[in-house]
Amino acid sequence: MKLRNIAIIAHVDHGKTTLVDKLLAQSGAFRENQRVAERVMDSNDLEKERGITILAKATSVVWKDTRINIVDTPGHADFGGEVERILNMVDGAIVLVDAAEGPMPQTKFVVSKALKIGLKPIVAINKIDRPDARHQEVINEVFDLFAALDATDEQLDFPILYGSGRDGWMAASPEGPKDQGLAPLFDLVLDHVPPAKVEEGPFRMLGTILEANPFLGRIVTGRITSGTVKPNQSIKVLDRDGKVIETGRVSKILAFRGIERQPIEEGEAGDIVSIAGLEKGSVADTFCAPEVTEALPAQPIDPPTVTMSFLVNDSPLAGTEGDKVTSRMIRDRLFKEAEGNVTLKIEESADKDSFYVSGRGELQLAILIETMRREGFELAVSRPRVVFKKDEATGQLLEPIEEVVIDVDEEHSGVVVQKMSERRADMVEMRPSGGNRQRLVFYAPTRGLIGYQGELMTDTRGTAIMNRLFHAYEPYKGEIAGRTNGVLISNDQGEAVAYALWNLEDRGPMIIDPGCKVYQGMIVGIHSRDNDLEVNVLKGKKLTNIRTTSKDEAVRLTPPIRMTLEKALAWIQDDELVEVTPKSIRIRKAILDPNERKRAEKQKEALSA
Repeated sequence: MKLRNIAIIAHVDHGKTTLVDKLLAQSGAFRENQRVAERVMDSNDLEKERGITILAKATSVVWKDTRINIVDTPGHADFGGEVERILNMVDGAIVLVDAAEGPMPQTKFVVSKALKIGLKPIVAINKIDRPDARHQEVINEVFDLFAALDATDEQLDFPILYGSGRDGWMAASPEGPKDQGLAPLFDLVLDHVPPAKVEEGPFRMLGTILEANPFLGRIVTGRITSGTVKPNQSIKVLDRDGKVIETGRVSKILAFRGIERQPIEEGEAGDIVSIAGLEKGSVADTFCAPEVTEALPAQPIDPPTVTMSFLVNDSPLAGTEGDKVTSRMIRDRLFKEAEGNVTLKIEESADKDSFYVSGRGELQLAILIETMRREGFELAVSRPRVVFKKDEATGQLLEPIEEVVIDVDEEHSGVVVQKMSERRADMVEMRPSGGNRQRLVFYAPTRGLIGYQGELMTDTRGTAIMNRLFHAYEPYKGEIAGRTNGVLISNDQGEAVAYALWNLEDRGPMIIDPGCKVYQGMIVGIHSRDNDLEVNVLKGKKLTNIRTTSKDEAVRLTPPIRMTLEKALAWIQDDELVEVTPKSIRIRKAILDPNERKRAEKQKEALSA
């Protein structure tokens, strides 16, 4: 059967996964009466809830006697570790761009990688039915972007389609015709994308996507470069330098047929398949026949930029809500995650009770924590810290810098520029982006961006869109002022009383409800001043037999500030932890005892002096 391999590239929320749904439906991958979930490619619960693609996935459709393998790539920079290698599996790319927003930084990141390896893009302008669509300007922006990324003349001569992925149509003009569905896109893929490249020689395949399966063990997905592979065949695994990592047998070969993965008897060159049966082979390794000695060229994996400590939960309420609480269980779970996620790096501390987990961004780590708490884990996590480096030549301290693009209404642009400059960001560009909106581009240290998302939403009344992308390691930019408010700390263990919370409202907003279980050292509110304050939230009302109108006032509480996991991770300071359990998210001081806390502060002051 003829083969075509394509990737769909787009920014977050530009409609990749919805378009794949329609491609599957119109190619006959589903039966007429089959019940199919919306966004069928977003398979895990967190992807469905947040509406983002976290893991790259492949599917395949048959159109006019040609099998088209489609790879859906993540749009978030935090999960971009997958993207670079996926592009090596395909021969063409559909660049999906929103008709109103135009090309965004994540599109730029993936497109630059695609153009570098010589893929010929097809540009699809999606959401053409939006009231604020400006397709002509967006096409000019796409052309400028390709030109800025050193595209060849052949790549700049890209075909353009307009349409709506949600409504399931694409056409050569913005007006339609709409009755042909996605047939114009399928036909363009067959005409414009070259057939799958096949090389001569024995079996070779570059590992691209890694996953851990409870029944089959490690499953590695990639494109077969040359030769064929059958179940029970002996193969070996080479790393990027050509050293042999392991030898073994293929236990199963799976290929994508529609949304299902089915076992096949033989994988042929050019096809995208998954291989099971090897224990050590990973992403960027070459899986090959025993006689092969040279590894296939592979992209190195980008370094992690953010690290967090995962600790065993040692609070007085430990073990009351989750059933997986020991360091051994946490260790096993983290190392299992690292097996299937190549961008994570895990190190054990000397005392074996805590683990340093490094990743591409705090969103990636927050999703790992959220997954673990849903599985019944209890743990404490520290504030995200950036991974610094030393310049070997000069001995200078280097830190990760990100390119930040913020689309904001003109009236709010002043406050955004001010807040970003406080975070040591340098402004590179400021231009109108249509509809009274400004596009601001900054180079900002990753340190300063931790926790800025929530503040940006407050400052701009929820109208700003921020996109971040790793830029480079540059010299350390200096101190950045952190949180300005202190916290209210509970001085005893028990259940919070509404009357006590009501009396404490003058001190600052609360983050707990009445009846919430608290313990000594747990943070219950935000102090209105810059120092920490210990408070009693257990103090009930003294009952007397005297009745007056003022005594019997009803307690009217201001609703507390709700701390989500991401908000809590961004808000805490270095001496605080977030306690995560399947039922609650609590914030606490790392040292619970107030006397020990004061002693530790004095020691820290003495050392800094």
